[in-house]
Amino acid sequence: MDSVFDDLYKNYHQDVFQFLFYMVRNRELAEDLMQEVYIRVLKSYEKFEGKSSEKTWLFSIARNVAIDSFRKDKGWKQKLIEKFDWSQQQVKDDHPLPEEIALQNEDVQMIYRGLESCTVDQRLVIIMRYIQDMSIAETAESLGWTESKVKTTQHRALKVLKRHIVELMDKEGMDSEETGLER
Repeated sequence: MDSVFDDLYKNYHQDVFQFLFYMVRNRELAEDLMQEVYIRVLKSYEKFEGKSSEKTWLFSIARNVAIDSFRKDKGWKQKLIEKFDWSQQQVKDDHPLPEEIALQNEDVQMIYRGLESCTVDQRLVIIMRYIQDMSIAETAESLGWTESKVKTTQHRALKVLKRHIVELMDKEGMDSEETGLER
């Protein structure tokens, strides 16, 4: 089991972390959720039947962990924000966050901000398809959906992203030729 776990970690850790980070948009929470993913992997690997690839199985676990986090998360975030004085806390990490890397490129920044306009399902599909570079079949398998649902959700998500980006461009006075986006 150790070598299997090591292989899973070596092959997919960064991809799963990035997926969770884009879902929750918080590095510390993504790290905590990674721990939960590995706990679930250790508990359930014996039941893994091999009907899907290890990658899609791992991403389906990560998806469930993220959704469970959203469910638990609804009320306590606002309470924490109200009670904690964020201006006094300056935690510094020398390594750039995925978000910071993304914000360096203006086009990617617009897409990243556009993800906030998407539903959780749309965000799942966009991250898996375009950031994790998973196929429609792999995405469907990871999410437990049909390929048709993935395609429909992807189509709707892209429409939401495009609308959000066009609104940002209008707000910032940018020309569509500057970004390569047709209106």
